[in-house]
This record gives sequence, structure tokens and C-alpha cells, in this order.
Amino acid sequence: MLLLWLYGVMVVGAVSRSAVQISTDFGRAPLAYTLSAVAGVVYAFITYSLVRGGETARRAALVCCAAELVGVLTVGTWTLADSSAFPDATVWSDYGMGYLFIPVLLPLSAMYWLRKAHRRDAGTAGA
Repeated sequence: MLLLWLYGVMVVGAVSRSAVQISTDFGRAPLAYTLSAVAGVVYAFITYSLVRGGETARRAALVCCAAELVGVLTVGTWTLADSSAFPDATVWSDYGMGYLFIPVLLPLSAMYWLRKAHRRDAGTAGA
């Protein structure tokens, strides 16, 4: 339940932030604002997959969480290595520091939970 709540908050934060940035000042930092929008879409898909449940949704959420983690690590490292590439922050800038590092911790937590829940469910399926 906590994962759903956190992903829901991240959906609202990333989508609303990127919508305002894209609609008011897209030319200032198009890459940063587009990446924030992509983050919002990824968060929304993971939230949907977690709510939907089932093995296919679990696998899709796991893949998206891995992609999310790669994105956070890539963008986080990129913003530290070349801050001029991002005139404005993204959700994933500095590994999500503007969001209390939730963007880097959330996919790790979700992947752990998804794998643990799968093992638990697989163990009870044969009983």
C-alpha cells in the first residue's frame, strides 16, 4: 500500500511539474522538461500495474522499475557530470534530490517488494 501511495504522489508531482514547465517555458530546458514528463508516465504505468495485479502486471512493473532505476542513475550522473546540460532540474536530477531521493529509492524498494511477493506467491501456489 505504501508503494502505491508513493508512486501516486510521484505521478502527481512529475506530471504536474512537467505540464507547467512544458506549457510555460519549454524552450528554456526542453530535455529536462521532457524527461520529467517521461518520469511521470513511467510512474503512472507502474502505479497502474501495481493496482492491476497478476503475473503479467507484476512483470511489467518489474521491467518499468528497472527502466526507471536506469533513468534515475543515468540522469542523476549526467546532472552531476555536466550541469550545463540541464538548465533546470528534472525529477531525476541529482538522483532525485529535489524529491528527497525518493526517485532512486522507490524503484529499488518496488523491485525488492515485487520479487519478494512473487517468491511468496510461488511458494504458496504449490500448497
